[in-house]
Amino acid sequence: MEGLLDCVLRDILTRVGGVDHCVSEFIRVTHTLLTERTFLRVIPELAHGGCTPSGVPVRAQLLGSDPVSMAENAARLAELGPHGIDLNFGCPAKVVNRHGGGAALLEHPELLTRIVSAVCRAVPPGMPVTAKMRLGLNDDSRAVECAQALADGGAQELVVHARTKADAYRPPAYWDRINDIRLAVSIPVVANGEIWTVDDARRCRQASGCDSIMLGRGIVTDPGLALAIRRADGTCSTEDFRQPDDQGPQVPWADMLPLLGGFWLLVVSRLERRQQAGRLKQWLNFMRTRYPQAQAAYDALRTLHDPALVTQWLTQQGALGTELLSIE
Repeated sequence: MEGLLDCVLRDILTRVGGVDHCVSEFIRVTHTLLTERTFLRVIPELAHGGCTPSGVPVRAQLLGSDPVSMAENAARLAELGPHGIDLNFGCPAKVVNRHGGGAALLEHPELLTRIVSAVCRAVPPGMPVTAKMRLGLNDDSRAVECAQALADGGAQELVVHARTKADAYRPPAYWDRINDIRLAVSIPVVANGEIWTVDDARRCRQASGCDSIMLGRGIVTDPGLALAIRRADGTCSTEDFRQPDDQGPQVPWADMLPLLGGFWLLVVSRLERRQQAGRLKQWLNFMRTRYPQAQAAYDALRTLHDPALVTQWLTQQGALGTELLSIE
């Protein structure tokens, strides 16, 4: 999720728990061999064993349409030690699709096979190569064909976002179509799309037949969602947060405050000054649908652009220590 689930939010969300692995924002591949510096800028975890500070593995995601360029960049990226390389065939952004990338490739199953096959040949044995797709570009008539093309190319796992590019992010997600794909390929399939609650996860698994799910906007909105799903599955014994059948988010606001403070410190350390306040408000904008306190925070910070004033407000709320009042 470009511009949202970056290394900063990966760090914070994996502190909460419940996540098996993360996938980076996509790195756009054209006809240039990208530098290690470029990869490290998007995925700084590569300098620390390929994991978030909490120890959660990160897969590096590439987006492009030229098999040769994708293979060359995958080979260089693999040298940095990611926990797998993921190939994006689902991005619905107009600028990406206009240049033949992302979901636009779902109109060309034979090219999907060529791209995946080239990447698989280019990376060391044992380096997982996975793929993510939507159900199609304008309709889902070729969904199974595209999934089979990715599997034929050598993809070891397939994440399916249960909407077409034309559907964008409008509800519903068509989880039952993931089941059609799952039955047509021999590789593991992961369900994705419109999973906001524990009940959504349950219904998605039932409709798709998939045990594994991928969370996107749902975990940004409710940072404890993965943990809540784990607890509902009986695979998490953490007693620090709410039970998943309670009303409200999994992580109480009192526990979210230090995470919000940690997020802000990372934002200040990594982003340009003019971007900092907006980045915090972006996350609060998601969380306010689950937390009344996030709505109050968003309202309080909405007109603030000076990072020093944001820091002061967060300190007053107990999200930061008083020694940080002078941060710039």
